[in-house]
Amino acid sequence: MKLIKGDQVKVIRGKDSGKTGKVEKVYTKNKKIVIEGINQYKRHIKAKMQGQKSEIITITKPLPVSNVVLICPNCKKQTRVGYKILKQDKTRVCKKCNKEL
Repeated sequence: MKLIKGDQVKVIRGKDSGKTGKVEKVYTKNKKIVIEGINQYKRHIKAKMQGQKSEIITITKPLPVSNVVLICPNCKKQTRVGYKILKQDKTRVCKKCNKEL
């Protein structure tokens, strides 16, 4: 997967399209990512024991990777990710400005 934890991304599809945020967690097997403050839902939790309170909590659900695009930290544009291999090192490269990410 081309996105890693800490990348700045922009949502291009779904209810939060146009919003930006940082990647908190990456699920490579499912090809999904969790972005802080985006794709949040309310969940009602019922009291399980007497004396415990019922509450409403906010859950951040994962988004498919295909619904987001990376924002380059150098040129601040939406971009795709390329790779450059030098000797033994494989680095991620911005397709717009050709600088390392």
